[in-house]
Amino acid sequence: MSTEKTYDVIIAGAGPAGTTAATLLAQYGYRILLLDRDQHPRFHIGESMLPMSEPIMNRLGIKWHEGNLRKGGAEFIDEKSGQRTFFPFQGKYSTVQVERSVFDTRLFENAISHGVQAHQQEKVTQVDCNADGVTVETDKGSYHGRYFIDATGRSAIMGKKQQSINKLSKLGKFALYKHYKLADTPATQSLFCRGHIEVLLTELGWFWCIPLVDQRLSIGLVVQKDAPADLKGADLFNHYANQSPRVKELLEGAELLADVRAEADFSYFNQQRHGVRYACCGDAAGFLDPVFSSGFFFAVKTAEMVADQIHRGFLEGREAAADLHSGSDETYQKGFQTMYLMIERFYCSNLVHNLFFEADRQERIKNEIIALLAGDLWQEDNSFQQGLLSGRYAGLKESVA
Repeated sequence: MSTEKTYDVIIAGAGPAGTTAATLLAQYGYRILLLDRDQHPRFHIGESMLPMSEPIMNRLGIKWHEGNLRKGGAEFIDEKSGQRTFFPFQGKYSTVQVERSVFDTRLFENAISHGVQAHQQEKVTQVDCNADGVTVETDKGSYHGRYFIDATGRSAIMGKKQQSINKLSKLGKFALYKHYKLADTPATQSLFCRGHIEVLLTELGWFWCIPLVDQRLSIGLVVQKDAPADLKGADLFNHYANQSPRVKELLEGAELLADVRAEADFSYFNQQRHGVRYACCGDAAGFLDPVFSSGFFFAVKTAEMVADQIHRGFLEGREAAADLHSGSDETYQKGFQTMYLMIERFYCSNLVHNLFFEADRQERIKNEIIALLAGDLWQEDNSFQQGLLSGRYAGLKESVA
């Protein structure tokens, strides 16, 4: 095989996980090949970022606030009861709402500027990882490397190859969403001035309302319960949007920019996230319901952990060790399990009513919730997190009584 087709690391998938891993490994001085079956720019949902993504963006050399709308925090609203609560992000790191097609392209171009060789519109068809090395076949060529990273998102090529994808039940079933350009009204002026995400509880699930630059709004309905049989797609979305006073207020005079889109099969966990000369990151490692906006954060955080561990493995001569990522994987599992348990309790234990709406009575608990919502999932002294992980928060409301 020719030297121009030999690399230190081959990465499949040029979304946030793939481009983050590629950039960090290129910064370490390795020769990186980044393959993607599609092409940037491309539409992607998931515009709301968590503050703990900022230090990773700093490592990549990405100016976090450039061209994006500042996110002040997250507000949870039950329009039926009138209850609401706001969790502000005022810690060491700040965050933004982004247009993913634009921001993901910036990450991709940033990887190239660091020396990453990138091939778009080239689909990986086969991956062979063994003690001697890695061979990756695509619809356009064959490549050899020392290591392989699966960052293929929900395609999860290694997870499907290993038959290690486990769906997580009890969470959201699917989402319907649209993008609008909002009219200039007092309600929209306030929304864009504050910049935070709104989560509106409904009998069917919940709405997200995410303000973006240029008076645009991403709005989605996540369906958890069985929907009326006679309502599908846009009709289902419109039915519940028309029942929400807040949604109707925001969309008064709005221009529809993109008709309804759908996402299904939200949540799953890859039980085999690493092995001999390969590791999975981003959605290829696992994906959770978007209620707490964790998707992008887990993508870049897992990519950072994988890239740093591969670098250590190369330096120590342990690159072929099947357990190379065991230590960092334990860290990942703690964060993923924490977020999963919060989401599971959001749906199954009425977390918002029983705890979030009560949190103003206990400053410590509110601050601990804010830390988790910000992506600060690896504190040693977060008692709320410890309670989640040990199963102590089944009752929830008693904790703030």
